Amino acid sequence: MQASRNAHRPLWVALLVAHLLALAALLAWVWAGTRPVPMYDLHLSDGEKLKCVSYAPYHFPGQTPFDKNARVARAQIETDLAALARITECVRLYSIDHGLDQVVDVARSVGLKVLLGAWIGFDRKKNAVELERAITLANANRDVVRALIVGNEVLLRRERSEDEMRALIREAKARAAVPVTYADVWEFWVKHDSLASEVDFVTVHILPFWEDEPVDIEHALAHVADIHDKMSSHFAGKPLLIGETGWPSEGRQREESKPSRVNQARYIREFVHQAHARGWNYNLIEAIDQPWKRRLEGTVGGYWGMLEAQTLIPKFPLAGAVSERASAMPPLAGAAAGALIGLLLAATTAGTTALRTAALTAVAATAGLIAVLHWEHALVAYRDALEWGVLGGIALLAAMLAVVLGRWRGEELPSGEAAWAALCARRPLSCATTLGLMRSLLMFSASIAALLLFVDARYRDFPTLLYFTPALALGVIGWWQGCSGRAERLFAWVMAICVLGRWLPEPANPQAIAWLVIGLILSVPLLRPRKHEDR
Repeated sequence: MQASRNAHRPLWVALLVAHLLALAALLAWVWAGTRPVPMYDLHLSDGEKLKCVSYAPYHFPGQTPFDKNARVARAQIETDLAALARITECVRLYSIDHGLDQVVDVARSVGLKVLLGAWIGFDRKKNAVELERAITLANANRDVVRALIVGNEVLLRRERSEDEMRALIREAKARAAVPVTYADVWEFWVKHDSLASEVDFVTVHILPFWEDEPVDIEHALAHVADIHDKMSSHFAGKPLLIGETGWPSEGRQREESKPSRVNQARYIREFVHQAHARGWNYNLIEAIDQPWKRRLEGTVGGYWGMLEAQTLIPKFPLAGAVSERASAMPPLAGAAAGALIGLLLAATTAGTTALRTAALTAVAATAGLIAVLHWEHALVAYRDALEWGVLGGIALLAAMLAVVLGRWRGEELPSGEAAWAALCARRPLSCATTLGLMRSLLMFSASIAALLLFVDARYRDFPTLLYFTPALALGVIGWWQGCSGRAERLFAWVMAICVLGRWLPEPANPQAIAWLVIGLILSVPLLRPRKHEDR
């Protein structure tokens, strides 16, 4: 018995050291998030407000413009615009469907102006109806409607041609009693610059985060100023409106462009200061977070708002330091709860040594902290019951590793094939066989996640937190034992190739680096020469 304990001693030492290092790094990262970050304080003069902000009312669960039968209640619009009237003098609409035609009347009652948008897409008949209604609404409310925007990024989406947009703009110009414009990203305005002669002013979108070559927050404002100067020169003689600019607070990092609450606050503060100092006309995207946009643009798409979706509380102040996290207590509580579970598991397992107790406590503490961080991420990222079921199930399986390890005595894990054979034969499952099954399932899901991220990365989050616990626990065990089956080696090859392929295009992205490390820790031990062939 003593010889068996000593044989497994290096494995428990490795588990202890790996988890203590990970725990220390995670706690340092969480603590850093609570540090207030000083930045430019935006002090608007008395009565001065933001020039304009994009407004859409689809910010409660279940609300989406994809629902053809949806109609937003006037009471909700009144509540939204009352909150926005405190910070801005104008709202921009992208459509007047789903009850948004009510916005103009409500805006009048709270002292707001409106940039009225007519949505133009693939459906020509619907376009005609939308434009007709928008022109009628604008003409009847010239005291509120500043301009009519005919289409938003239609050329970017390739839903209508330049000539078709020219015809629609001309029709609007001939009939509307307010100025008429078209809105698109600045590159497409340059490609289709002949449209400038058709509009009263040029509306360009400048979004450093979404550029083909993403711009770091450190250089974002200089980039906007440079593009504004180029557009002003290119379209000399035409007034210029920055129709969209802003920064997201959540989601996937793009190269060096990081979504965060701190970066969003910094961008908005510095941009508004620069815009007011230079006399720019602008519209910020956007007023309120839009969770439904996660369907189109991933997690990052839902969090460009200045106000939180359900509470309408500002996400950051316009003056004073801003921190990424309000408190470090939830992750600390998760780590403490995990450590307690680890101690209980060790205490209720016969023959547990002090080393094994320490290792289990470290493993469970790390798993508890990761569970809280992943829960926080799930609340902003998961979009429907399917994602909560599938990804939540994987997260639960990962968290259960700490519990199973508490009963495991260090025996060699069987290959995935052998573990599944034991399950199918309905033989009693040992802890080692259970861990083998869990490893097989987690490697399968991780390889699928890596493959999807590799082939379609733009709107997918890095699932680092989801596989952090399995990587540490199974990575150490796999490296120590060096035993795997054919299926697990296949999953490992897919994982290793895909995480490397995802990192290479954006080597400076910390999220890509973290995913690379987790993927290699999971996969490389399973690719080592086997001690013996699969049974």
